[in-house]
Amino acid sequence: MTPKTTARRQPFKIGGVAVAPGGRQTIGLPLSVLSNHTPMALPVHVVHGARPGPTLFVSAAIHGDEIIGVEIIRRLLALPVLAKLRGTLLAVPIVNAFGFLSHSRYLPDRRDLNRSFPGSARGSLAGQLADLFLTEIVAPADLGIDIHSATIHRVNLPQIRISPQQKTMEELATVFGPPVVLEAPLRDGSLRQAAAEVGTDVMLFEAGEGLRFDEFAIRVGVTGILRVMKHLSMVPARSVRDAKVAPMISESSYWLRAPEGGVLRSFKTIGDSVAEGDLIGIISDPFGEMETELRARDAGLLIGRTNLPVVNRGDGLAHIARHRRARSVEAAVGRIEAELQEDPLFDEDEII
Repeated sequence: MTPKTTARRQPFKIGGVAVAPGGRQTIGLPLSVLSNHTPMALPVHVVHGARPGPTLFVSAAIHGDEIIGVEIIRRLLALPVLAKLRGTLLAVPIVNAFGFLSHSRYLPDRRDLNRSFPGSARGSLAGQLADLFLTEIVAPADLGIDIHSATIHRVNLPQIRISPQQKTMEELATVFGPPVVLEAPLRDGSLRQAAAEVGTDVMLFEAGEGLRFDEFAIRVGVTGILRVMKHLSMVPARSVRDAKVAPMISESSYWLRAPEGGVLRSFKTIGDSVAEGDLIGIISDPFGEMETELRARDAGLLIGRTNLPVVNRGDGLAHIARHRRARSVEAAVGRIEAELQEDPLFDEDEII
């Protein structure tokens, strides 16, 4: 990867503020004023290394209820290794502050920010925020890691998503070391699509549940970001262990949807392997007079599921990444969890 920075280290300028080499600063990029006259800004923490290197952005809470990335970035910024950073880290733990404050996925105008890119400086509130984030954070960067979770009442197994066109990103996704790397097409209006158009590659990290923390998912996220930074020579090689377990790479996935409304009894959870025809769950009416089986269409690994037993017809109940050797991956998920549980990076003094 060829950095967009020059060989001679200069201050990093953003929002009219210059951060000197070797410095770090939190800067609020003005965005809006609320109806009660409260100013709103897009906060970004800049860590500008004393020595040259790539520019990496790490972002979270594009959907305001996806708070797990906020904790991942908080822990990342607390690590002493950043004092030895090469290049520049742009950390944006809360992109959608409006949704974050109201525990909502959306903005006040009811728009989904991740379907509003590239946005416009004169557009809707979502469009203006998308334009600001793309211009000030994404475009100057060489690489981005955007952190998401499932929405409320759903949970995702930690996974990296890259587009089928981003074959060069598969190496970095593997370096990250999640249980699963899933090839997922770019969607119109998404950050990944807009970033590609301005020449910045973006990996999407999905893990956990909306409005909830998940310690395993948080550890995968923190460690994965550090591994990518190590691979890019942004932090010393001894700062983080390489992944011992290779991720499962899946080229496609599918959702099992509720054929009828009712009450769901699930027999599988995230990280479980499934074979074609396996029973995933049963939907019953409240009287037990009707029962509908939910069975896997293809073999794979369960990477997402609903946590809400009350379902309506058409609801997405189970997300399965296709793979013929998913059973071996199921065992690997346990090894990854054990590895992170013992990692000295997450000693109690480090995470409190």
